[in-house]
Amino acid sequence: MSTTQAEILVSGKPGSGPGLALSAPISFWGGVDPKTGCIADVRHPEHGLSIAGCVLFLPGTIGSSSASAVLMELVHNGRAPAALVLHEPDAILLLGLIVAREMGWDTPLALRLDRNRFGAFAGRQVTVEADGRLS
Repeated sequence: MSTTQAEILVSGKPGSGPGLALSAPISFWGGVDPKTGCIADVRHPEHGLSIAGCVLFLPGTIGSSSASAVLMELVHNGRAPAALVLHEPDAILLLGLIVAREMGWDTPLALRLDRNRFGAFAGRQVTVEADGRLS
């Protein structure tokens, strides 16, 4: 099994879980149920799948200033991904992790990795280290 180095966007606790590489961008506001962690947007290709406890690979997000609040709720409810891997930073989404961490909650790492490398992690167990290494 090889190791890939990703850029750390927001530090957090190391984690592991199944790799879930979304095939389309998602809006956290209305697109993810903060109580269950399931993708609630019926138009999203991965509708019904849970992001809770997985290493979530996001090809992009569909903007909403409320995305940070939804991510905070996921962290608070214990339904957040084990780690977030984004193609490019999303300041609004990442703000949810920063505020959750400031509130003393355990937060997952957020990393940046080119989306062309997401496929190598899809559907397999992924471990994310505190230094940004994925294996």
